[in-house]
Amino acid sequence: MPHPLDWLNDALADLDRRALRRKLVARSGPQRDERIEMDGQALVNFGSNDYLGLANHPEIIAAACSALDEEGWGAGASPLVTGRSRLHVELERQLAAFEGTEAALLFPSGYAANVGAITSLVGRGDAVYSDELNHASIIDGCRLSGAAICVYRHCDVDRLQDLLNSGASYRRRLIVTDSLFSMGGDYAPLAELAQLATECHAILMVDEAHATGVLGNWGRGVCELAGVEENVHVRVGTLSKALGSMGGFVTGSQRLIDWLTNSARPYIFSTAAPAAGAAAGLKALEIVRREPERRTELLAMADQLRGQLVERGLCRPASLSQIIPIGLGDPGRAMNAAAELRQRGFFVPAIRPPSVPDGQSLLRISLTCLHTDEQIEGLVAALNQIAR
Repeated sequence: MPHPLDWLNDALADLDRRALRRKLVARSGPQRDERIEMDGQALVNFGSNDYLGLANHPEIIAAACSALDEEGWGAGASPLVTGRSRLHVELERQLAAFEGTEAALLFPSGYAANVGAITSLVGRGDAVYSDELNHASIIDGCRLSGAAICVYRHCDVDRLQDLLNSGASYRRRLIVTDSLFSMGGDYAPLAELAQLATECHAILMVDEAHATGVLGNWGRGVCELAGVEENVHVRVGTLSKALGSMGGFVTGSQRLIDWLTNSARPYIFSTAAPAAGAAAGLKALEIVRREPERRTELLAMADQLRGQLVERGLCRPASLSQIIPIGLGDPGRAMNAAAELRQRGFFVPAIRPPSVPDGQSLLRISLTCLHTDEQIEGLVAALNQIAR
């Protein structure tokens, strides 16, 4: 008698055939500085989102350990029951102050923040307008909302305007975009999106996950960089990338946060993150404020690397950030290139569908402020050899 899961054999074989099967790997030890050990091999790590080098910062570790002694580990319940500690409250207060908004709300992850915000703001009878290269958490939030989904070509403001003009009958309309796109390293045209949202009386939601702590004079992200913070109704961020901690957050008006508190299902029905994580986030925010050189050095390094790669024809100059893609197209080619780089001592992840559209597989270089000139030069030399 066949087993009800026998179809998985063919499905997994199909992933193997298309070079799309993921396999679990584990690192040994912490992500210390800019190096990582995987499968017993020490590698220069160009795959981490720890952009400011805070994941293993001694002050953050000390803050988390102190909170563990005082608060214990597990939060024990959802934030609306007993899971919200004084440290969560203080982190929300500090996040709102950092972002220059009235209030903030913590979520277990950035994924949960996006899903919770979108599904709370729109539903049946509404429409959501989403950039085609938005993160999966935005895509899933759109699908779960029950709203009509209108996907516009990547950063194509004219197409978005056409869609908005033809959708005036919807009850509510939500424009949602990443600010810094996690695979291309490019920015959303936020000034144009903000103007469209104003003209069309639409809600504008921006996910700053990869930009928080890195971009803007104060590290608030692309909204700050573009000068549109007051025109963005919903800002989403994460503590798990440049801030080196865990969890996601939404910032905005007090009434927005009050509504999410009462309607965002990932918030209401998830156990709160441990208080020690909130303590780590608080310390990370403090470091971001007092050490702006971390982001300025990171972006200068990114300019240096990008310039060298563009000069050698290894990448296009579209990236404007610490994320630099090397487009390869075929997933098998991307996997082979990543394997060759590992043999030379560099970890650069191969990104394949569904993380990117079909035919757009790539190597994704993620820089941190801890990388050295020598490591960058070594990576460029290795990429140059592989590309021959």
